Amino acid sequence: MPRYEYKVIPAPQKGAKAKGVKTPEGRFATSVEQVLNEMGQQGWEYQRAELLPSEERSGLTGSTTNWRNVLVFRRVIEADATEVVAPVAPPSPTETPDGVPLAQPVPGPDVVQAPEPISAEVDEPPLTLKPSEEAK
Repeated sequence: MPRYEYKVIPAPQKGAKAKGVKTPEGRFATSVEQVLNEMGQQGWEYQRAELLPSEERSGLTGSTTNWRNVLVFRRVIEADATEVVAPVAPPSPTETPDGVPLAQPVPGPDVVQAPEPISAEVDEPPLTLKPSEEAK
């Protein structure tokens, strides 16, 4: 199972000017696209955008909660030299290299031993119930 490392960066707040892009939505999309392409060139895979609360001081004793947009990226961590990798099992002898099952012998009946006979001897007398006093 691969292991990942994650990187979280603030999402752009202003749109970037680009040739042929004139609307605020287009400029903002261009700035997000530039960030995604830069991170992709560094080997980071984009996962999602999150809106998370951030508690910040306000004045001397107060605090306010600001909501921040962040972009989440991940990339595979190279396997450590100390990490043990499980060996790959050889192909099953019940299949051809193409994965076609081979004929298998049908197992015969198992040897069944007859149960031991029940002994007629009884070591203890059978249990008897005493009539209760309420039934009188």
